Amino acid sequence: MQTAVNTRRILAAALAAAFAFGAQAKGGNEDIVKRHFASLVASPAKTAELTMFMTMMPKGGDLHHHYSGAIYAEQYLEWVDRQGYCVNKTNFRITSDKAAVEAERAKPNGLRTCVSGADLVADNDTYRKLLQKWSTLDFHNHSADQAPPDQTFFDTFGYFGPVASTNTNEGLRTLKQRAIAENLAYIETIFELAPMTPDEAFDKLFTTPNLPPAQLEAYMTHFATVLENIPSFQRGITDYIANVEKSAAGIDDERFTMRYQPYVLRFLSPSAVFSQMLASFKLAQASPLIVGVNIVGQESLHVSMRDYSLHMQMFRFLKAKYPDVKTALHAGELRLGIVPPEGLTFHIGEAVNVAGANRIGHGIDIAHERNALALMKTMRERRIPVEVNLTSNEFILGVKNEEHPVELYRRYGVPFVLSTDDAGVTRHSLSNEYVLFATRYKTDYAEVKKLSYDSIRYAFLADSDRKRLLKQLDERFARFEAEVAGALPAGKQ
Repeated sequence: MQTAVNTRRILAAALAAAFAFGAQAKGGNEDIVKRHFASLVASPAKTAELTMFMTMMPKGGDLHHHYSGAIYAEQYLEWVDRQGYCVNKTNFRITSDKAAVEAERAKPNGLRTCVSGADLVADNDTYRKLLQKWSTLDFHNHSADQAPPDQTFFDTFGYFGPVASTNTNEGLRTLKQRAIAENLAYIETIFELAPMTPDEAFDKLFTTPNLPPAQLEAYMTHFATVLENIPSFQRGITDYIANVEKSAAGIDDERFTMRYQPYVLRFLSPSAVFSQMLASFKLAQASPLIVGVNIVGQESLHVSMRDYSLHMQMFRFLKAKYPDVKTALHAGELRLGIVPPEGLTFHIGEAVNVAGANRIGHGIDIAHERNALALMKTMRERRIPVEVNLTSNEFILGVKNEEHPVELYRRYGVPFVLSTDDAGVTRHSLSNEYVLFATRYKTDYAEVKKLSYDSIRYAFLADSDRKRLLKQLDERFARFEAEVAGALPAGKQ
């Protein structure tokens, strides 16, 4: 009996020692990685090794991600041929009209102006010119005539637009493979344009000068009722859900999860915008794959600026009717000079305090906002994060380094996450965003690790999915830290 007791005590002691050793090793690995990371970001930063580190490092999610802008031009050209379209070699526009395509194919090879994707790729000079139109490739390293960078960026969508909504399951699988390759577990993508039902009569009502808030609400209530009784509006919602389900087939597995946001185009007519919003809220309520609503489009355009406050009132109206639906709103993607000064003073504030945004996309003009300190205090207290897109902010707006407000958000405790925006257009990755953050702003391993976790904490996920992904992130970081610590020479630990 005594022998059995002693044996149990020995086993218990051995297990306790093993557990303590494992815990110590885990803590030790993290400490080694902290010191290693500090050596990488010390001036001058070791960018090449930092790139390898960030590619290997587990990243939770990419929360500001446009599906169509994430696909590379090379894949869109493959889809041109799959759809039976052609590309004009002069203006690089896709021709989708079957009769026009057949007429071009009937011409001798040397006389064709609209060619297949494969033929265009075979012409090196024309292919390179197409990539300069369909993405931002070469913008900063050659001297040819160019449109301004923001126009160059937003124009790309018009080029590949005719094939952007084709082959979506294949496109999502490509994005999944790239995500896994850089150790990214979750993408919340702004997927497809929400269905819309414009109405000129309501456009006139919505734009009535000095419209009282109560009257605007009455118009929205009436228009919502009208829309809900239009069969084509309801069919648009049903078809959208079916498309998401078909596109998402086979995407989720134990390594990767993707969720979807319908989007609203802010530069359309008021009735088109409202009908898209209503459809989006209904979509998010109806499907577990659709987790939020977004409004997108160049914020500095005339209609975008003119109707901005109206759009925020529309969001407030719909949030009251669908309080459980999350919203991530592009707001403040503006800089001094791109619009008159007064245009910089209210977009983020109204997105937060009027529309009730759960996340803010970009948030660049925060320093110009009325009551900026109070606004950031509200964002801090409500835990409303900013989706920071360093590459696109630099290209579209010319905002980078000390001019970028990420330092301002950090100082005042506003949460933020790093994201890609349109990685196919600007031809980068989420790992690169982490490298830019680490090389431009003084940081440490604890902060970049927290950013990875925050990208899951602030995702519009079901609680069960969030817990699952956070648990996986714990395991992935433990493996990563052990791998890095084990690979370093003894003198470098």
